[in-house]
Amino acid sequence: MRCVFCKNDSSDSRSLEHIIPESLGNLSHILPPGVVCDKCNNYFATKVEKPFLETDAIRQLRFQQSVPNKRGRLPEMEGVLLPGFPAILRKFPKSPFEGFIGLEPRAIRHLIASDGGKVILPYAGDPPERFVSRFLAKAAVEAMAARLFHNSEWLDSFTDEKQFDEIRNHARRGEIPDWPFHVRRIYDMAAKWVDEEGKAIQLVNEYDILKTDWDEWFFVLALFGLELVINYGGPEIDGYQRWLNENGHRSPLYTGKNNDDPFRLLG
Repeated sequence: MRCVFCKNDSSDSRSLEHIIPESLGNLSHILPPGVVCDKCNNYFATKVEKPFLETDAIRQLRFQQSVPNKRGRLPEMEGVLLPGFPAILRKFPKSPFEGFIGLEPRAIRHLIASDGGKVILPYAGDPPERFVSRFLAKAAVEAMAARLFHNSEWLDSFTDEKQFDEIRNHARRGEIPDWPFHVRRIYDMAAKWVDEEGKAIQLVNEYDILKTDWDEWFFVLALFGLELVINYGGPEIDGYQRWLNENGHRSPLYTGKNNDDPFRLLG
């Protein structure tokens, strides 16, 4: 077996690879050992996923939606007790409606004197584009590997296919810092869905691979309803906007699962 990123022999690799990090609620989309070698796996964890997860926007999203990391911890956030006192906010993962607020003495005195107060989280902004595009590139390559894994010849062809070297190398080395991606919100981050048992659930993450009629392939990821899309073929995103225009701006996540034979793109 060879790694789908560096293409080196990975037969002795032992680590599982999460296509979407556990800290974003992924417990099921996992590649078996060897699809991504241990060296690349460790590199992505520290140089691609960690910077993305530690951006203010993603930390605030995880805090607001109570998504713990693999150690069961939620990030703490810096907030403001109005009218302007700094505050540290923490939640308890097993009881997301409970937590505590760290305040300095003068803030506590103000809180007591005013018989209550309001704490707000400053706007975190969007994650830096270079962090997002490399994270999407990494997840895109792994999502395609997951689709092809059941057929070793297809997986080998994908690993050898030069047209995918640009996106895999962007994930590995960030060679194109301004690699574009498409972003939009397709449903509210707190939206609830009804499962087959009639229970209300929240979708933390979901993804799919879109193949257009003009043979472009896109990786489509939604995190709490925020849809992020990257092109497998290179740093260009106009084709996705074209697809949206031709399909009523519906998300590919809800317009079929694009079940064409994935080996066709390798020919």
